[in-house]
Amino acid sequence: MKSILTTTCVAAVCTIAGTISYADGHAQSWDMPMAYAATNFHSEHGVIFADKVREYTNGAIDITVHAGGSLFGGGDIKRAVQTGQVPIGERFMSAHANEAPLLGWDNLPFIATSYDDNAKLWEAARDTVNAQLADLNLVALYTCPWPGQGFYFNKEVASSADTQGIKFRSYNSATATFAEELGMIPVQIEAAELSQALATGVASAFISSGSTGYDRKVWEHLSHYYKVNAWLPRNYVMVNTQAWDGLDADVQAGIQKAADETAASCAAKSAELSDFYFEELAKNGMTVEDAGPDFLAELEAIGAKMTAEWLETAGADGQAILDAYNAN
Repeated sequence: MKSILTTTCVAAVCTIAGTISYADGHAQSWDMPMAYAATNFHSEHGVIFADKVREYTNGAIDITVHAGGSLFGGGDIKRAVQTGQVPIGERFMSAHANEAPLLGWDNLPFIATSYDDNAKLWEAARDTVNAQLADLNLVALYTCPWPGQGFYFNKEVASSADTQGIKFRSYNSATATFAEELGMIPVQIEAAELSQALATGVASAFISSGSTGYDRKVWEHLSHYYKVNAWLPRNYVMVNTQAWDGLDADVQAGIQKAADETAASCAAKSAELSDFYFEELAKNGMTVEDAGPDFLAELEAIGAKMTAEWLETAGADGQAILDAYNAN
C-alpha cells in the first residue's frame, strides 16, 4: 500500500484540480476539507491556521478551507489525504480507531477529564501516535480537544433501564460500544448529517460535547443533556507525507509554527466555550444537568471495561501511553 501511495503522489500533480505539484518550487494552493460547520470553533481555527500559514511561508502555501464536509464527507477525509486527492485535511482522530486501535487513545472514558489532564495525555501519546500516523502515510500538524462528552436524550434518563432500544448516533467504535452496553442501537452518523437524523428518527440520542448540540440546534428535537465529561476527544489536522516531504525546510518550519500557535489558540477557545454551550442549550429549553449517581456508576463501569479492551487491542504501545500519563 505504501509503495502505491509513494508512486502516485511523488508525480508532478497528485491532488485535485487547482493544486500545484509538491516539489516544483512554485507557490502551492492546498484545499483543506473539514467535517464540521464553518461556525464551529475547529473550522474557525482551520481558517486561522490557513492565514498563519500564508503569513509564515510568505505565500508559498495558500490553503483554502472547505468546512462542513463540503469537499469530502467526514468519513472520506483521511483517505483523501492519504492518497493525495488533497494534501491536507482535518478529522476526528478516534474515528480511525477501527483501522488503528491506538488512535482511540483520547476516547478512554474517565481517564483524563479536564483540559490539563487531556493535554498531559496527549503529551504521553504524541510520539507513539505520530509513529502510527506515519504508517498511514500521514503527518499530524496539530490537534485540538473538544469539550467533555455528555449524553443527549429526548427524555429523562436515570439509568440504563431508560435507554433500552434507543437509536443512538455513534461516531466511532467507543461511542458504539457505550451504546451497546447501555442497551441502545448504534447508528453511524456524521456530524453534518445529525440534524436530519434527529428530525427523521434515524437517531434520538447521542454522546458529544455541548458544541455539537449548539451547532446543530438539537433542542429542536431533544430535551435533556447530561454532563458526564467522559473524555475530551481531539480533532487533528493531517498532511500527506509526500506533500510534507516535498516542502523546503523553511516552509515546513513556517507551517509548523502556524500549527503550534493554532493548537494553543484552539484549545483555549474550546475551554472558553465549554460552559457557554451549556448555557445556550439551557437557554433554548433543554434540561442540562449532571448525570445521576446510578447512571454515572454504570457509565464508569462501562468505561473501565472499554479501557481494558482498548489495552488488549492497542497492545504494548497503548500500555506505554497510559504508563507515561500516570507517571506525570
